[in-house]
Amino acid sequence: MYKTKFIFKPLTWTMTLLMTALTTGCWMDGSGGGSVSAAAAGPASAGPVGTACVGASCVPLGTAANYVILAKTGVSTVPNSVVTGNIGLSPAARTFLTGWSLISESTDTSFSSAQVAAPGRLYAADNVGGTTSVNLTTAVGDMQTAYTAAAGKAGGSCPGVGIMSGLTIAPGVYTCANGVTIPTSITLSGTATDVWVFQFAQGLTQSAATQVILAGGALPKNVFWQVAGAVDIGTTALMQGVILSQTSINLQAGAKVNGRLLAQSAVTLNQNTITVP
Repeated sequence: MYKTKFIFKPLTWTMTLLMTALTTGCWMDGSGGGSVSAAAAGPASAGPVGTACVGASCVPLGTAANYVILAKTGVSTVPNSVVTGNIGLSPAARTFLTGWSLISESTDTSFSSAQVAAPGRLYAADNVGGTTSVNLTTAVGDMQTAYTAAAGKAGGSCPGVGIMSGLTIAPGVYTCANGVTIPTSITLSGTATDVWVFQFAQGLTQSAATQVILAGGALPKNVFWQVAGAVDIGTTALMQGVILSQTSINLQAGAKVNGRLLAQSAVTLNQNTITVP
């Protein structure tokens, strides 16, 4: 009888804990047992996703923040580019991931590439493994929502009346009704919690060899470029921040981006370095 009771009580105790965990979501390691949707969890075998801006002044990216590059119609590269982070494409299929020399894996969940630093992966809408297609559909929807949210913020006057040349720009929301150019380097000066939102009703062109410089502790994850037209980043230029383009994003040879490229059409790279913030 003693041995029977000794075995029975621990078993009963274990079953009670298990049922409590299942019904309350409380686990012994404190992690919580609530279910997580595939979309919220992000892409399977995800690479580095960086960090996103947090606070009321930010533009919420949702699951689009799981990607350093996200596009709807195509993501192309002229080798060799160097990308740190995940690349997503939807609703276009893998044939529109061009120039990457894609390396497949057995479950067809994602691809690797010599131009995408491990553990970063490339995902396309026609990957059949896991929940890739569902995740991408959600992320593209979140990208479009983020674009609308950025465009809807109340803004101030356009720096340099659309010619951002040699300016030092404080945190805030700025609205430009016309196309914008960055012909010489500019500085965004603020702290690690400050946010910049630029709203451009047309396109953005950054000249070759120019830089968007962050000073005073400013972070690229807190800078948002909402652009209704095409974005063109010049040869060897440095762009910093999250680009939300309603059309295309094109990087000329050797340009670098510390941030994210989120385009509602295509992203085109040419021997570029893209680093997730």
